[in-house]
Amino acid sequence: MDIFSSSLVFEKVPVAKGKDKSVIHCMECSCDNLYIGSNDGVLQHFTTSAKIGIGRRQTLRELTKRQMGRGGEISQLKAVPVLNHLLVLWDGAITALNMFSLDPIAALKKIQNVALFRLGEPTVHTQQVFVELFVASTKRRAVSIHKVCVDRWECVGTVALAQDPVALAVYETCLCVATSDRYILRDYQTQSALELFTHNLGKQNVLAKESVKGEFLLNGPGNLGMFVTNSGISQRPPVPWPEGVLDAVVHFPYVLALQSKAVHVYSMLDQQLKQTVLLNSGKSLLSTTDSVFVVAERKIHRLSQSPPEVQIQKLLGCERVNEALTLLDGVQSLLPEDSYKNLHRSIVCTSGWIHFYREAFLDAKEFFIKGDLDPRDLISLYPGMTVISEDFQSQLPSVSNAKDLRKLNNEAQAEFQKYLSFLCLYLSELRRTVRGQIFLQDIDTTLLKVYLRLGDDENLNQLVSSRNDCAMDVCMADLEHEKRFFAVGLLHQSHGQHFNAIQTWVWMVDDESVDSSEPNVLLHVVGVLIFTERDPGDQSTFEPEEVLSILTNYPDALVSYLEFLVNEQQSQTEKQHTLLANTYTTQILHPEREMRNNDTDTREMRQKLQQFLWQSSVYDADDVYAKIQSSALHVEKAILLGRVGEHRKALRLLVDEERDEDAAEDYCWRTSAGRDREFTRELFGWLLQAYLESRPRVSAAVDLLNQNAAAFNLLKVLEVLPDSWSVQLVFRFLCESLRATTHDRRMRGLEKSLAMMDNLRQRHAWIEATHGMVEMDRSRTCRSCRRQFTGPEFLRRSTGELVHTHCYSTDDSR
Repeated sequence: MDIFSSSLVFEKVPVAKGKDKSVIHCMECSCDNLYIGSNDGVLQHFTTSAKIGIGRRQTLRELTKRQMGRGGEISQLKAVPVLNHLLVLWDGAITALNMFSLDPIAALKKIQNVALFRLGEPTVHTQQVFVELFVASTKRRAVSIHKVCVDRWECVGTVALAQDPVALAVYETCLCVATSDRYILRDYQTQSALELFTHNLGKQNVLAKESVKGEFLLNGPGNLGMFVTNSGISQRPPVPWPEGVLDAVVHFPYVLALQSKAVHVYSMLDQQLKQTVLLNSGKSLLSTTDSVFVVAERKIHRLSQSPPEVQIQKLLGCERVNEALTLLDGVQSLLPEDSYKNLHRSIVCTSGWIHFYREAFLDAKEFFIKGDLDPRDLISLYPGMTVISEDFQSQLPSVSNAKDLRKLNNEAQAEFQKYLSFLCLYLSELRRTVRGQIFLQDIDTTLLKVYLRLGDDENLNQLVSSRNDCAMDVCMADLEHEKRFFAVGLLHQSHGQHFNAIQTWVWMVDDESVDSSEPNVLLHVVGVLIFTERDPGDQSTFEPEEVLSILTNYPDALVSYLEFLVNEQQSQTEKQHTLLANTYTTQILHPEREMRNNDTDTREMRQKLQQFLWQSSVYDADDVYAKIQSSALHVEKAILLGRVGEHRKALRLLVDEERDEDAAEDYCWRTSAGRDREFTRELFGWLLQAYLESRPRVSAAVDLLNQNAAAFNLLKVLEVLPDSWSVQLVFRFLCESLRATTHDRRMRGLEKSLAMMDNLRQRHAWIEATHGMVEMDRSRTCRSCRRQFTGPEFLRRSTGELVHTHCYSTDDSR
């Protein structure tokens, strides 16, 4: 793969032929600034004058140069942009320069006896910006920690080592140090130490590099690039790189290992070699945010990684779908959500196409549905199939094993029939999904054509008789061409064209030779007239009982008519409701359906029956229960038992026979809806007992308590819980129950206080009304009953009016 593209950044031009022994030893890159250190102590500062283009040389412009001394190599460079510093390791000492002028910073004295150093992340503390500097010294066998500020640095800690430090990597407070024979982890705050593994310094180059967050890359034994976290564990397999690795860096999601004449690119996701870039005289690597620099003796190359989207498309072009999916999942956090979803769909669908042409149809179907394939792409491949949408543009990927289905249709009918059956299977399943609803007209029209090609009359009639989005002009022409006039009538009927349907079927009755696919055409004519032409207020036509007697031997028509009476006409007749429930039951338990007990039709019919049993209150529960008593319809039996008050028995049935925890919990909530709190608690208490008794189901009981704490009486639950249960099992239940109990107690206290306050208010009004002297004469009358006062039994209102004592409490105007 072409993951990284190489471009020449810098080439050292010899000053005099045969006399220039100066070579590049190290480099640093910070934004547009590039620094090069040579073996003769020369430091050069360049700036980029143009953006790097793929496959072309970058233009550099030299700004300044500095000679560090009479000689000696510059070992390491590191820019600190936040402080405008450039740290230079030369002659065993770190010197701080201004990163633009390369002038020494007088306030920062040299740090002596340095073998190598690393920088931490910038920190802002009390309005002061500083960077941690980790300095490894072989003379002192220690790593010292310095706090570097703009105008000073100071040593703030030291980590002593048993051997000389050879390599160093840092993450936060964790140091990964390679000594002369082993790798160790040291935390300079806690002073904890952990030995990792040994190495052979004489036979391999020792490396310790920062990987992704909290992880280090080490050159382990057996030529393995080992990944170790700051806690000392390895969370990903090692990379098996070649012998003689000089340097290595992580440029996620890849590891680049440098040999003298090549850079090997390995994936961190599957540890496989992905690319080899040939170079000469390579010495070291430098990874930046955008790219990786390769430092050679007289040249510097830049390796620029192509965007992940481009890499994934290349993998798909090579049909390496597993690698593409692994790469996509690995870089998901780097991609926008929309881009990730689109690439994921593309990968999954490409895998589906490969399986499709291999005739692995079940896998292909799963991939197509999972990848949200546009079904029109598949439909357009088949001869004779029509894409209805006008705005459709095919976006089929190129796969090596693709077949021409049109050629297959002409030369290998048996094989083409397999592809035709797959199209039918895929579209039938897609039709029931949210994705399928978007392309319903194309799906239904194609399904009709496929059913005609396969001679599948049953599914054809089912499609055109139910709600569908078939394109009428296209489908009518196909049906008439194949002489399927009964299906023509059904299609007219499903699209509301009842008169056309009746006309078609009446014509078929008059001429039976035109279509023999449906012998009972006349029944359909009568059925349509009953449903569409009958005026509900017209008593001169058939009564419901007459219609029901006619349709007794036709279950599908009977169900349709009963649903019409119950759902549309809002019939409250017990017999009709009971008959509908029993008809649902008959269709579910029909001998021909027992072999397909788990098919979609049966599941839908059971859902309709259960919904009807919950909603209707008119049917005869005992009659329906007697019909299903010996069957396996345990959920339905439980609903019927609940209708006659046998809740404990219903719950036992759901727990012991159906063994459906969700159904049992749903039963409790639906049954207790609108009832008082005590009934709800009693119902859930019975369910808990059912879990704990005959066949104890601890996990179900625990989930029930923890997820429905408000539905239980805490004291009664504590009485029935087994002694062997720990508090931790029901900790959530106890917390929520105690919280609810406390809330109830406080609410009762609040209600009591409000009642007391209302009582005080009434007493105050009473006292105010009876306070003070009242002068009476014969002209005084009660304001309420208009009779004169004959004694002292009177009260004064706050308005000053006088009323009898017995009138004060009954007068509406008070």
